[in-house]
Amino acid sequence: MSKVTSSQGFGSDAEEIERNAYNAAFHALGLRWYWDTDTYNELQSISDARERVRIYLRTRQTHLLAAYDADFLINAIEAKKADCRQTEECSGPVASRYFNWAEARAGEVGA
Repeated sequence: MSKVTSSQGFGSDAEEIERNAYNAAFHALGLRWYWDTDTYNELQSISDARERVRIYLRTRQTHLLAAYDADFLINAIEAKKADCRQTEECSGPVASRYFNWAEARAGEVGA
């Protein structure tokens, strides 16, 4: 997939919707992860979506693999991402694409 970058440095609409869907899934699952454009673009070199998540787990979230099976986490993330793609939350107006899901937890009690 070739990178199409807007004048603001963000990828194409389809890529931003996909990246935002992942970030929304991470948030919904209580994972304090956020794929910024650099992280997402770095992972794009891996053609298989499930393998992208697996590599991210192995390289940046290794502590989770001591407690959870990688396939369990990948299945949960991909299912939540698919749910999100069906809602306005991820595919709606341009404004939602720039929302930092990791920061959303800052206002939660006990977070």
